[in-house]
Amino acid sequence: MADDLTALADRIYEQALERTGARDPREFYRERLRTLKDTNPVGYDEAVAYYRETLIPAVASEDGDPVAAWTEYGRRLAHSVSAGRTVSIDASGRSHPYEKSDPGRLILHLPDDSGSRALLVALPTELTSAQRATYDVLVAGKQRTRG
Repeated sequence: MADDLTALADRIYEQALERTGARDPREFYRERLRTLKDTNPVGYDEAVAYYRETLIPAVASEDGDPVAAWTEYGRRLAHSVSAGRTVSIDASGRSHPYEKSDPGRLILHLPDDSGSRALLVALPTELTSAQRATYDVLVAGKQRTRG
């Protein structure tokens, strides 16, 4: 029965991704889960329970926004890895407090530990040059050399 619900939720989510053009974040969420499993077993167990008990039933119910539900899961995962705040980066590169999923915005979790890199929560369909620069510096840790 749980497998049927998961399969239904997956179909609904994939249809939503097609319809909205949003990028599928599940691969980097899996990576985040692997990190949690190694560094925070309690956080990992909580993330798995949230996935099974909250996320999958919510997406399978077809009542809400599956892309927003998955983004919220990604935000929760990032917070489990590192305390901090989640922000959205608009097309101009300006940061805004995170409220809801917006396919046009880059969603990042900024750890309280200033020595840690930002954690990716969601990517827009296409990054603007300002969003790409923000991603490169805050997530990838790339620094441009001065010519």
